[in-house]
Amino acid sequence: MKDSVALRTRTPDTDVRKKGGAFLTEIRKHGLLYLLTLPGILLIFVFSYLPMGGIVIAFQNFNAIKGIAGSEFVGFKNFEFFIQSNEVLHVIFNTLFLNALFILFGTCASVAIAVMFSELGGKWFKRIVQSLVTLPNFLSWTVIAMFVTALLSSDTGMLNKWLISFGFEPISFFNEPAIWPIILVLIKIWQGAGFGAIVYLATITGINPDIYESASIDGASRWKKIRYITLPLLKPTVILMMLLAMGGIFYGDFGMIYAIVGRNVLLYPTTDVIDTYVFRALMELNDMGMAAAVGVFQSLVGFILVITVNQLARKFSPDSALF
Repeated sequence: MKDSVALRTRTPDTDVRKKGGAFLTEIRKHGLLYLLTLPGILLIFVFSYLPMGGIVIAFQNFNAIKGIAGSEFVGFKNFEFFIQSNEVLHVIFNTLFLNALFILFGTCASVAIAVMFSELGGKWFKRIVQSLVTLPNFLSWTVIAMFVTALLSSDTGMLNKWLISFGFEPISFFNEPAIWPIILVLIKIWQGAGFGAIVYLATITGINPDIYESASIDGASRWKKIRYITLPLLKPTVILMMLLAMGGIFYGDFGMIYAIVGRNVLLYPTTDVIDTYVFRALMELNDMGMAAAVGVFQSLVGFILVITVNQLARKFSPDSALF
């Protein structure tokens, strides 16, 4: 009877006060730990949430002198420039195609490297190999572009010198757009697959060793343990990383493509992506509103793709979904 009376007399305000008290108790108990997260929270707030106010530029005829408050509101006019452009379908296809190749082959390469690292013996040898494989991730695209030019140049390129030495005709790489998706994928794998393998290697390290021991007792070979234990247990992590990558599938890797391809018009048919196209338009038209509109368009499509793929992941592999 008393319990029923207490339930009837409890109000939402009471629940709010209790939750507030629990929150303050948690802060007092783990205050130092929460203090350690404060720099990260401030960093995300300042560089990720505050700039969202700039989205309004996408709907303005932005004037840097007048600022956001004084610029004229033009609605969706800035979006019309990109959507009605003759090259919009071309650059969208290139962006999606190249990013799909990067995600697919980059993920496969990262998983393969992680599995190989997990099978390597020798503590010092493993450390040296891991350092060498992850090193390219810390090189700037400008430096990598210099290596690519030195390797693929028509006259002095190392690859063409090797071809000539074996009696083959040299290839004019910077005049052949058809081969550049393959070249860009190889460069992307070389640059980022080793660093991307760290996440998968951490997942493999967390697998219970007893599972492998039981498989060894049952006579499983090393390949069978990889096939039936390591790869299935890596599946949730692979799906999660691909979900995160889907959010940026509408963003071309501007740093890589512009540093390596530059303004080579001959390679635009296969390498011109949304970001490089917008950059050229911005340089020629000096229209920040149009550039902001394309950024909003990319973010919106990326958000829709993440939600869609996450729903598919929840349907077929619930443990792998983001939310």
